[in-house]
Amino acid sequence: MSRSPLAGRSPDGRHAPRPVRDRQLRRHPGRYRAVHGRHVCQSAQGGQASPRRGASLVVSEPTDSDLNLAPREVVPTAARGKKKPWFAYAVLVLALGAGGLFVAKFLTNAIDYYCNVDEIGHKSGCDVGRNIRIQGVVDKDSIEKAGAVTNFVVTFHGESIPVVLSSKPTGLFQECIPVVITGKVVDADDGTQYFEGNEVLVKHSENYDKENKDRVATANGEAAACSQKG
Repeated sequence: MSRSPLAGRSPDGRHAPRPVRDRQLRRHPGRYRAVHGRHVCQSAQGGQASPRRGASLVVSEPTDSDLNLAPREVVPTAARGKKKPWFAYAVLVLALGAGGLFVAKFLTNAIDYYCNVDEIGHKSGCDVGRNIRIQGVVDKDSIEKAGAVTNFVVTFHGESIPVVLSSKPTGLFQECIPVVITGKVVDADDGTQYFEGNEVLVKHSENYDKENKDRVATANGEAAACSQKG
C-alpha cells in the first residue's frame, strides 16, 4: 500500500506530531531498584560495602529494649539554709566575759595598798586574801630560817602578825627595824592569820617617806623601843 504524500501533515500544511511510544516511558529494568535497609545499616555501623544489586531489603523495627522512654526521676536537692553561727557568738561572749573578769581581777590585785599591821581587816583595802604591803617592826628574837623560807613576826601599834617570807631577804634585814612586806594575809587552819610575803623592803622610797611622814616616824619610834628591850 502506497503512502499518500499528504499523510502526516496537518491541514495547515505542517507535519502532524508523532505518536508517543510506550517503550520510551518505560523504566530501565535495572536502573531503579529499592535500597535494602539491612545492608545500609550494616555499612553505616560496621563499615561494610554497599549492598549488591538484587539483594533483599530487610528493615528491622526498633524494640522496646533499644529505646528507654521512661521518664527520669529527678531527685530534688535540699536547699541549704544559712547556718547562724550561734556557737561562735557564744564562744566569743564567754571569751570576752572571762577576759574582762581576768583583767578586772588583775587590776584589783595589782594595786598594793600600804597597811600598818593594826589596820589589817579594819581599813578598806587591807582585806584578807588581797595583795597589800604591810608595815611593821621586826620583833626581837623572832627571825627563824627554814630552808628557803624565813619566818619572823612584825608589830605595829601593839598588833602583831607572823610572816612567812618565800624570798631571801636583803643583807640589811634584821630585827628591830621597820620593814615593808609585799604579799597577802592568809587564814590558817587553826583560825589564826599569817602574812604570806614574797618580798621585803628595808628602806622606803622617797615618795613614800614624803607622803607618809607620820607612819615613818611611828615606825622609827617602835624600832627604837624594840632595840631597848632586854
